[in-house]
Amino acid sequence: MKYLFFISFFFLISNCSFNLVDDHHGVYFLEKKEKNITVQESNKNDILSIFGEPSTKSSFDNDVWIYIERKISNTHFFGRRKLIVNNVMVLEIDNRGILAKKDFYDINDMKNLKFDNQRSESFKKRNFVYNFLSSLRQRVNDPMGVRKKQREEGSR
Repeated sequence: MKYLFFISFFFLISNCSFNLVDDHHGVYFLEKKEKNITVQESNKNDILSIFGEPSTKSSFDNDVWIYIERKISNTHFFGRRKLIVNNVMVLEIDNRGILAKKDFYDINDMKNLKFDNQRSESFKKRNFVYNFLSSLRQRVNDPMGVRKKQREEGSR
């Protein structure tokens, strides 16, 4: 009977993994690749060859392409998750296909962004980048949607 216990215990332990699991989404090494393009020199083909298709595309006066890199890791055995990398690169491409503007935001820049807490009764038209970064901030603050579920349950 002891042998059966030890054999089953051995199989149970051998299937456990103590390696941390990383979830990586978006473009790998976005910060390093960002240095390969320059404003007023790089064109759409250069950008596509380096980064691939953007996470989000938008058309205003200029095309706006947004690339995202996000890496989340389990911090210990019990599954607590921590955001390690959160990079966003916003590229504006003019009507000739040349890179007109490049903005890069890392996890520290995201923490320092100021958002307007007051809203007027007439809805102001906000730009695409502001709306995108607002939704990204909401996901960073509550990646599992726990707070949203708690608010919905509390309002019932």
